[in-house]
Amino acid sequence: MTKTLEVKHVSVSIERSPDDVYHYVAKIETWPAWAHGLGKSVRKAGDGWIAEGPLGEVTIRFAEPNPYRVLDHDVTLPNGQTFHNSFRVIPNGAQTEAVFSVFRQPDVTDQAFREDWQAVEKDLRALKKILEAG
Repeated sequence: MTKTLEVKHVSVSIERSPDDVYHYVAKIETWPAWAHGLGKSVRKAGDGWIAEGPLGEVTIRFAEPNPYRVLDHDVTLPNGQTFHNSFRVIPNGAQTEAVFSVFRQPDVTDQAFREDWQAVEKDLRALKKILEAG
């Protein structure tokens, strides 16, 4: 049986419609502008994407476009290890909650886990700044 992992749900409110946020974030080409942990560049590769970043060359595969605004994606590291990332765009009145679930991997220290979710929070705040600037 697989061990249940600790999770931190990181959420940022964005003063834009859920559809605006979803359509922007669904374009992975926009990610280097705000998702700094992923990398500085992305390129299409088959049915996925390749990102060049701090972890080296990683492969990313996204959920198919959907009416529920689910942006889940799998990131495969150069060593072949794959991590599932849960990312949701949730309506909150006329605004949006961008929610990313950070799962603590086995053998990750408290400090490393905190740094991981704080990096995600920083990325989501960058996304908020871009989208609210228009």
